[in-house]
Amino acid sequence: MPADHSALSLAQELIRCPSVTPEDRGALDVVAQALEAVGFAIERPVFSEPGYPDTPNLYARLGARGPCLVFAGHTDVVPAGEGAWRHGPFEAAVADGLLYGRGAADMKGGIACMLAATLAFVQRWGGAFPGSIAFLITGDEEGPAVNGTVKLLDWARARGERFDHCLLGEPTNPGRLGEMIKIGRRGSLTGKLTVLGRQGHVAYPHKAENPIPGLLRLASALVAEPLDGGTAHFDASNLEFTTIDVGNPATNVIPATARATFNVRFNDDWTAASLGAELHKRLEQAAGNAVRFTLDLQPSNAPAFLTQPDAFVDLVSRAIEAETGLTPTLSTTGGTSDARFIKDACPVIEFGLVGETMHQVDECVAVADLNRLTAIYERVLETYFYAGAELVSLDAGLDP
Repeated sequence: MPADHSALSLAQELIRCPSVTPEDRGALDVVAQALEAVGFAIERPVFSEPGYPDTPNLYARLGARGPCLVFAGHTDVVPAGEGAWRHGPFEAAVADGLLYGRGAADMKGGIACMLAATLAFVQRWGGAFPGSIAFLITGDEEGPAVNGTVKLLDWARARGERFDHCLLGEPTNPGRLGEMIKIGRRGSLTGKLTVLGRQGHVAYPHKAENPIPGLLRLASALVAEPLDGGTAHFDASNLEFTTIDVGNPATNVIPATARATFNVRFNDDWTAASLGAELHKRLEQAAGNAVRFTLDLQPSNAPAFLTQPDAFVDLVSRAIEAETGLTPTLSTTGGTSDARFIKDACPVIEFGLVGETMHQVDECVAVADLNRLTAIYERVLETYFYAGAELVSLDAGLDP
């Protein structure tokens, strides 16, 4: 473990572990060693599922009473990608005030800040602070998300673990640290639309049935009218076609089938089931008796969810404002995250580093932001557990 326990040093140690999902390559060891040094109990469950790689996870806890504040995140990263990095993707080089490396923003930098803040807090208050701190860290967020947080939560629940609030360290800020907290996420639903025709020669169209005009007709019907107008905390749901495929290399053959794939990012007006019913309705009305089609809606583990703005959201907002001078926007934009699983265990919000370079070549974060985020997390811990010498209960209640 880095001797100075700074966020920068911890982030460098994490980045130097080439933990491209589903590999760990020592990343969870860095987390475990840092937390063990201040008295956390560490568990390292590995979960399995046929057809998916085994995935190591980490659960750490200090304290046995409530309230319990959970830090959550992932140490796996996406591949380095194509293109030349100005510094090696796993070197963790610092240049011109920036820390470079795969995972610097998403989200080894955030985990390093959580660790640095927790170490400083525990070293100040000792292990007798009024409550508990836990860490839920997975190696399966950038992958299929089958053997990661969702199973880690089930594992913790079976052991009787109780959580009151969770702060997930995803890179939530578009351009400046302090701009945005995520208080929810849109749902995600993928559909595969197939229109059935009959193959034939283009010179004899009456002996064939071209599926392409039917596909265009149905695709148009899906996007002709907005799905909704948005809700109080969510933008309007949107459906985007991601591929259209006929698979026909010949110019003189009418194909037998035409396919399209689409994804819907939906708000809290919908569930996956109700949205699926609406999509089927639109297709059936457009198809009538003229177009034969099938719609395969893929299983979704990404519902829309919202953490209602409350005392905890306000606490984190005030900590951000105190350290950055910015009042963060409460947002539900962006893709999915493991918050979709954590929401079933306790209220969860997301706040981390600037995500402008995540998943890109030359992913990087400002060293100054690492220090500021650490200060924000430490302020959250101080306020969550203490107001003067009194516990901030946040309406969570205390374990007896």
